[in-house]
Amino acid sequence: MVIAKVIVMALLARLDRFNRRHPWSHNDHYGRWVADRVAASGARHVLDVGCGTGNLAALLRRRAATVTGLEPDPATARAAAERFADDPAVTIVQADFAGRDPQRCWDAVTLVAVLHHLSLAPTLRELRGCLTPGGRLVVVGCYREAGPADLLAALPAMVANPIMGVIKHPARANEPPLHMTAPTTDPQETLADIRASAARELPGARIRRRLFWRYTLVYDAPNGRNGA
Repeated sequence: MVIAKVIVMALLARLDRFNRRHPWSHNDHYGRWVADRVAASGARHVLDVGCGTGNLAALLRRRAATVTGLEPDPATARAAAERFADDPAVTIVQADFAGRDPQRCWDAVTLVAVLHHLSLAPTLRELRGCLTPGGRLVVVGCYREAGPADLLAALPAMVANPIMGVIKHPARANEPPLHMTAPTTDPQETLADIRASAARELPGARIRRRLFWRYTLVYDAPNGRNGA
């Protein structure tokens, strides 16, 4: 039993080293999906919380009139601002979610690998308040693995991850690209925790487990025309 555990740990270590040599963004993998969900809602003005260097903001800009990106990391925010310096429809603000304009609401709000950095239930409540009537919240999030279902769901990702790395980043890397260098933290909430909080704060939200240790959440605010 001990020998088997040692072998497994050694294999995982080798796999981790391989993945680091061929880095690719699990978050960018879902970028087009997020942008499509936003476009399907008809949103004109979008808030992207934790915009990073602006990869998602660039996709959203093709489908919306304006995009506001919030990014707390100074170097990352600076890179995003420089990227969109010639586009007045994109505004990058060096701030976290608490630093948003408290007087403004948006037709759509997006968060990719951001929600686990924040207090779950209060943030969901505040996100709901950021939406215009009929507005849409789109989240790609991370969750803490807990139990057999999570471990089973991780197996396909463990197999696919190095394959995707070779496809997307065939050359060996000495360090991760800039858009993958923002500070990270491990998620504390399980998928069950997230479902429970969403059920209380965002009635009707659709949550799905996704590949590469992610889940998605889509919530549509009541349109306000019939008191719903």
